[in-house]
Amino acid sequence: MPAAPEHAEEPAGFVRPGPAHPPKGLRGLLYRITGGAVNLGPSERERREELLERQIARRLEGSWNTAFLSLKGGIGKTSTTVGVGLTLAELRPEPPCAIDANPDAGDLVERALGEGAYESERSRSITSLLRDFDSVTSRARLVSYLHQAGSLHLLAGEQDPELSDSLTAEDYRRVHALVARHFGVTLTDCGTGVSRPAMRGILQEADNIVVVAGYAVSGAKRARDTLRWLSAHGYDRLAKGAIVVVTDKDDVSARVDKGAIESTLSGLCRALITVPHDRSMADGDLVSLPALRPETRQAYREIAAAIVSGYQR
Repeated sequence: MPAAPEHAEEPAGFVRPGPAHPPKGLRGLLYRITGGAVNLGPSERERREELLERQIARRLEGSWNTAFLSLKGGIGKTSTTVGVGLTLAELRPEPPCAIDANPDAGDLVERALGEGAYESERSRSITSLLRDFDSVTSRARLVSYLHQAGSLHLLAGEQDPELSDSLTAEDYRRVHALVARHFGVTLTDCGTGVSRPAMRGILQEADNIVVVAGYAVSGAKRARDTLRWLSAHGYDRLAKGAIVVVTDKDDVSARVDKGAIESTLSGLCRALITVPHDRSMADGDLVSLPALRPETRQAYREIAAAIVSGYQR
């Protein structure tokens, strides 16, 4: 009998893997009560969810940064940042970090922890980190300036109105470089507009962006104008790869033509995702994944998957 070739591959196996079993729902119940004899396999919805989870959890090399921006306040930008951050923390193998770079006393940490939990910890902020920057030489030291909501780490913004607009582009670059040494995924919650002092640094360090708009003619126009401004000012890569998120934050009137707004924006970006109205976030309080409607959680998963899918050198 001739010898096997020196580099012959091992056989992959002689038994075909069985069909996937349904994890939940009626199909899962039938599978369990029949001891596996009836296996209808996962539903189409379950297969889509599994695909999203695999996209969100995919292995990444290096560090990546996504900026969340809008031209108008009060349309769900910060709640979207928190919801997506919590989703990434839930499904990715390593924790992400969210930076509050909003110069208008941003409430990123309050939305993630609740106002009461954050009130006694206001001294830990981006300003204090910059003040002590040279002494922050390890992950443990950095984490002492951060807040945590589950596995999501957060760097609070400055709350003093006299200091909040003092963050410069270079300040942001230094903070981001430090955070990126210890976290593979960074989310940056920006202020409104694109002309604040720190925005140049934020946009230069961003690998992709999420532009948040509301279901209103003015919101759609602002999102469109944001993307056009980016293309005209050297950020065409970010504009073309943008994810536009349309939030139904205030349960808009039936007179609003949602389809027309979505159609206007969909051709200007890589992905357009809608976040439905959710009463659990209507008062601008704590964002908690278990308290959200299933449709809202699904929207955040779709945004998270689109973000991670856009991480390409």
